[in-house]
Amino acid sequence: MSQPIASIYSFYRNGFKNMTVGRTLWKIIFIKLIVMFAVLKLFFFPNYLKTNFQNDQQRADHVLEQLSRMTTHNQ
Repeated sequence: MSQPIASIYSFYRNGFKNMTVGRTLWKIIFIKLIVMFAVLKLFFFPNYLKTNFQNDQQRADHVLEQLSRMTTHNQ
């Protein structure tokens, strides 16, 4: 069982070590992920509950109301 796992790990390790263009592509992928999850979240997805309700109880009541409204519309 250990031999196939070790050979698969070795295959990928050697493949990533010998990459040239792939390293640049992986860097681009990571930069795009950071932009998507960090920057876009900050500017386009504000914290609606935090800005519109003062405490956790009001937030919980709002979420419960929205969820119950959704279930009654679907039935």
